Amino acid sequence: MKKMWYFYTAMIDKKAIRKGFVFKKYEAPFQSPFDRIFEVFKELITHTSGDFDEAIEWLRELDKEYMLTTDDYSIDDFIEDLKKKGYIREELDPDGNGGMAITAKTERAIRQQALDHIFGKIKRSGKGNHKSKSPGIGDEHTGDYRNYQFGDALDKVSMTESLKNAQINHGIGDFNLSEDDLVVEETLHKSQMSTVLMIDVSHSMILYGEDRITPAKRVAMALAELITTRYPKDTLDILVFGNDAWQIEIKDLPYLKVGPYHTNTVAGLQLAMDLLRRKRNTNKQIFMITDGKPSCLRLPDGQYYKNSNGLDKHIVNKCYAMAQQARRLHIPITTFMIAQDSYLMQFVREFTYANQGKAFYTGLKGLGEMIFEDYETNRKKRIRG
Repeated sequence: MKKMWYFYTAMIDKKAIRKGFVFKKYEAPFQSPFDRIFEVFKELITHTSGDFDEAIEWLRELDKEYMLTTDDYSIDDFIEDLKKKGYIREELDPDGNGGMAITAKTERAIRQQALDHIFGKIKRSGKGNHKSKSPGIGDEHTGDYRNYQFGDALDKVSMTESLKNAQINHGIGDFNLSEDDLVVEETLHKSQMSTVLMIDVSHSMILYGEDRITPAKRVAMALAELITTRYPKDTLDILVFGNDAWQIEIKDLPYLKVGPYHTNTVAGLQLAMDLLRRKRNTNKQIFMITDGKPSCLRLPDGQYYKNSNGLDKHIVNKCYAMAQQARRLHIPITTFMIAQDSYLMQFVREFTYANQGKAFYTGLKGLGEMIFEDYETNRKKRIRG
């Protein structure tokens, strides 16, 4: 009887310390009917470039197929909740007809969803700054220590480590703190980044049955949300280029559409460099998302020179000249080339060589992740002009 008791106790102890994985059926976190449908609505409003009526029409079609609503909560109930929560408002179109439009609250929600979708759940931080790899006077702690040198600021002295050195060197009984005991924690220089994001809105961005503009503007919204929330001291300017180039505001991104345009890459680069010249930050960069070849120039007399047949030498050489000019201004250009045509890739390679920048040859998949990784890499560099 005694042996059995010990055996039973041992079995209990083994079970108590047993470790492993427990597999069970996945249960999605609870979402209210509104929250569940709102996730779909934000995707649709991005695809429809902010057209509320079209988004709701698509939502009703999806509801028929996937039963998004219930007997107790319909699409009409969802629209009423959008009004109550301040996501939509009534407004008049130029013809005087009434209709519904999304609000700034919805625009922020779309940007946040884009950020979560592309970059994952990135936590906000109070201050956002970019740090270089070189140690020096700053306030980004590295965890590394060095001996105190004359001229070091006293607030940089690590008192904990210095007192520990004093105890080791002189003992506790006769406590003495000398200059040789003092250590300073290394810090990193912080730098601020000014970025211009160029988005191609030429007609080719929706050709061949592929929607390329929606992923591009989703990346732009995510990058804008990342910078404004995590790195508020940085600047982000967004411009689009077709026959001409013009700047747009972050709030305009959900409504961005392509037009019947050619691709005036030179105009986009000129505007990007003009914007960056006004910035005081040392670190400056240009991100360019494009899928087409440069096919347009604006001449001094205001007329347009266009050629969509192959690569026009006159247009291409102007692009190379702009790339070299940006290089002289210490502005690296990173090109995200969506198209895979070999002759276009060769143009991008030569353009990148002229600027000494970088190029990514990619489809639409993974575009956001690549831009984020490149942004995070560039922010650690300190470009000295």
